Amino acid sequence: MVNKKISGGTVHKMPPDLRKALASDKAALALWEDITPLARNEWICWTIFVKKEETRKEHVKRVISELKEGMRRPCCWIGCIHRSDKSISRSVQYVLERRSKKRAHI
Repeated sequence: MVNKKISGGTVHKMPPDLRKALASDKAALALWEDITPLARNEWICWTIFVKKEETRKEHVKRVISELKEGMRRPCCWIGCIHRSDKSISRSVQYVLERRSKKRAHI
């Protein structure tokens, strides 16, 4: 198998599990390479942000299927909070605060 370069994001490097999934699906890979680096970064962040291995596997599968459905960014994703080149917006900060309060009650 030839190791083909697959573009990453602006902050996140391509994780091996997502790389493998994209490399095995030519249509999804072509769509991946057609989106912006910021969009790729959001997909990567959305994939690696989860805590459970089973959820991560599901996210990797969804990246492939949702790209093929025409989605260029993850649905309902607040955006990458790891970017240091911009501050977190007030709306994203609000969502993060709500999440941390919910987790504190669990």
